Amino acid sequence: MAAEAITQELARGGSVSIINLVNCLISQAAEVGASDLHLDPSESGLEARLRIDGVLEDLCHIPKEIKSEVVSRIKVVAGLRTDEHQMPQDGRFRHLFPNQHFVDIRVSIAPTYHGENVVLRLLSDKAEDFSLGMLGFSESDQVKIGQAIKKSSGMILVTGPTGSGKTTTLYTLIKMLNSKSVSIITVEDPIEYAICGIKQIQVNPRAGLTFVTGLRTILRQDPNIIMVGEIRDVETASMAVNTALTGHLLLSTLHTNDAATTLPRLLDMKIESFLVASTVSVAIGQRLVRRICSKCKEKIIVTPALAQSLAAICLAQPILSGEIFYRGKGCEYCHHSGYTGRLVINEVLVATPNLREAILNKASASRLKQIAITEGMTTMIDDGFIKARSGQTTIEEVLRVIHE
Repeated sequence: MAAEAITQELARGGSVSIINLVNCLISQAAEVGASDLHLDPSESGLEARLRIDGVLEDLCHIPKEIKSEVVSRIKVVAGLRTDEHQMPQDGRFRHLFPNQHFVDIRVSIAPTYHGENVVLRLLSDKAEDFSLGMLGFSESDQVKIGQAIKKSSGMILVTGPTGSGKTTTLYTLIKMLNSKSVSIITVEDPIEYAICGIKQIQVNPRAGLTFVTGLRTILRQDPNIIMVGEIRDVETASMAVNTALTGHLLLSTLHTNDAATTLPRLLDMKIESFLVASTVSVAIGQRLVRRICSKCKEKIIVTPALAQSLAAICLAQPILSGEIFYRGKGCEYCHHSGYTGRLVINEVLVATPNLREAILNKASASRLKQIAITEGMTTMIDDGFIKARSGQTTIEEVLRVIHE
């Protein structure tokens, strides 16, 4: 419906309603479940693209005659300066649909050679309904995480690149911990979802409120559980470790490739090995893969050539010729992509006594990974292929995301 409205609006030429056009773009993004709406400037106008299940897809071309008006309209609703074109700007607004449903949207504007680049992030209001099982965590990994969050102190770290679902996992854990008997405070940049019963603090560097100063403030607020949006620097890492040592459960994210790399990364941030060994309870490494569309799922049989090409991947259970896997054929329901929605592939590294000893001895990430595997950790790529075998995702999708 919204896609047709966009086409009709653009066909009106000089009499186009900018307000209607922007509303239709947002409606289309929400309709297809996009996480982001990109308006990329080019010489001939704006290229509108949607990120659906992690992949960008073309939506429409907005001519250069109305390019600046479209950007200005977004600036107005987001409360940004319309007369500023050379500096990055960030804002936020709530879009109300005719059926009274709303979506919170985060706006980022950056100056480029061909004009201002606009990215609208649609913040899902479904985060509060997630459970670890719904996200894609296996039962054994759910048990490991469940035991770690029952502790009254220590650090739980979620790691992965940008867009790997770390924040959603953190919010899910916070929701599991949320009860009247504990005080939970977060310091975030930005606050993506508002959660009832939790005190959430927005980082504001202009006002002197950083992750570090926010953490210092939180400690005077008598919390039981603290969530720090991201450990970005040495100072935040040091403050986070000290917080976890003083009887608080601390949850945060870190940009590393896998769970095992998290521990040496903290050592790189000038944290003493004995502090890392005594504070980290669990490190969760994760990625998001697209889920096969249930309406057009079909079986595929592994050919000898495919089995041979996958033989180089170190898997706990190698892929054999003749094995059955699955794929999405492509249908109206999934917009002919073969996928609908996403799920997590992950690894959960639990800090066992053997691992703590290896951390004290400053063992490498590969050595820590070996120890974790012998103590029962399912690696991310193994978890991916378990989910591909069970028909939740495809071989191609696991390989695309893992970059093996």
